[in-house]
Amino acid sequence: MNVQRRVTEGTGFGIDIGGSGIKGAPVDLAAGEFAADRLRIPTPQPSTPAAVAQVVGGIVAEFGDAAGSLPIGVTFPAVIQHGVARTAANVDKAWIGTDVDTLLTEQLGRSVHVLNDADAAGYAEARFGAAKGVDGVVFMATLGTGIGTALIVDGVLVPNTELGHLELDGKDAETRASDAARDAHELSWEHWARRLTRYFTAVEDLLWPDLIIIGGGVSKKGDKFLHLIETRTRIVPAALRNDAGIIGAALLAAELG
Repeated sequence: MNVQRRVTEGTGFGIDIGGSGIKGAPVDLAAGEFAADRLRIPTPQPSTPAAVAQVVGGIVAEFGDAAGSLPIGVTFPAVIQHGVARTAANVDKAWIGTDVDTLLTEQLGRSVHVLNDADAAGYAEARFGAAKGVDGVVFMATLGTGIGTALIVDGVLVPNTELGHLELDGKDAETRASDAARDAHELSWEHWARRLTRYFTAVEDLLWPDLIIIGGGVSKKGDKFLHLIETRTRIVPAALRNDAGIIGAALLAAELG
């Protein structure tokens, strides 16, 4: 996603749509942090487009003037191609083929930019977090229920990489190396780190990144496993934690205009 980057200031607004919760907050675009406490509402079940759009509208309305007048950035757990959802992870399959940009633009009455959740988090880390000031190729992997990935090259986001689905030991990598796989298989930190080593080595051989960032809730436990991963690339935990998606979405929406 090649944006015309400019000095961004003022307040933007980001929404993070997940399988269990929908979160939103105004974002200080200069500081890269929330301008007010985020609001979280459980994702409706079933999580159909109409039901989710209504919740998103309610979150924005709750903040009133604090939502600002800039476009709203929205993260979504799917491949997003020109605003259209091509997959649906942890949300209703009715989303596949839905023009999410148009749906939410009509719901909110203002311009909306939708992107993959890992892409938003990775972009925020590149601008304000663990990869701030890092040139070249930055690769981020969010280790959770699956493996979400983001690729940023010299500050430009390459969307929808989906590299969590690389083949690892003859299987989809996220079924072997995600945090959910660690829990399901009752892996020790050492055993899991060996799987992560194989995964990140495969990524290195394809992309030759200058930095690897590990996101997801497990990044808070980085002291238990990061030093056990053997790669030639420096690996660091995400700095913005669970705020990254909202911040990255708000920032990209403001830059895209």
